[in-house]
Amino acid sequence: MNSTITFEDFAKVDLRIGTIIEVIDFPEARKPAYKLIIDFGSLGIKKTSAQITKRYQKENLIARQVVAIVNFPSKQIANFMSECLVLGAIEGKDVILLNPEAAVKNGCAVS
Repeated sequence: MNSTITFEDFAKVDLRIGTIIEVIDFPEARKPAYKLIIDFGSLGIKKTSAQITKRYQKENLIARQVVAIVNFPSKQIANFMSECLVLGAIEGKDVILLNPEAAVKNGCAVS
C-alpha cells in the first residue's frame, strides 16, 4: 500500500493535536478498545474508539496529547459514534500513539 498522492490530496486531511480528557471501557467493540473523549480546543470535544488496550492503561491516557484526523465523516462502531481517528504506529498487533514532542495548544494543526 504505497501509492503516490498529490500535495492537494494530503492537504485535504485535517490533522490536529488534541488532549484526551476521558477514557471509557468499550466492551461492545469486537476487539478490545477504549472510548476516548478528546479536547481539540476551538474545534470542540470529539470522541473516538481506539484499540490500544494492550499497551495503555486508562489512567495513563488522561491528559495525553495525540494526533488525530478530525475531518473524516462520523462512523458507527458498535453502539458508539466515532468522530475522529487517532493516529498510531502499528507494530505487530500493538498500536503506539503518535504525539507531539512538547505540549502544544489543543486544536493545533499538523502539517
